[in-house]
Amino acid sequence: MARGELTAGTRLPSARELAGLLGVNLHTVLRAYQELRDEGLLELRRGRGAVITARAQQDYLPLREAIDHLVSVSRRLGLAPVTTAALTREALR
Repeated sequence: MARGELTAGTRLPSARELAGLLGVNLHTVLRAYQELRDEGLLELRRGRGAVITARAQQDYLPLREAIDHLVSVSRRLGLAPVTTAALTREALR
């Protein structure tokens, strides 16, 4: 979705199927689907599964460019990815 490769109305695999494909716990996928729903990027429909919303097609290019810059600065400073992620989470609060 973040790369703009999925269009509105596209059905995603069932949580069980995706968990199997990725080799992760079913509850991890369910939690991710719920978070995407809460952000307005997915609709969860009984019997139809997870469907991409029109909002998911936003142009994220400015955000991706800012993240690329953040990663570049982080690397230049020699920060571990976990430290950069923690600082980012803190800034988002």
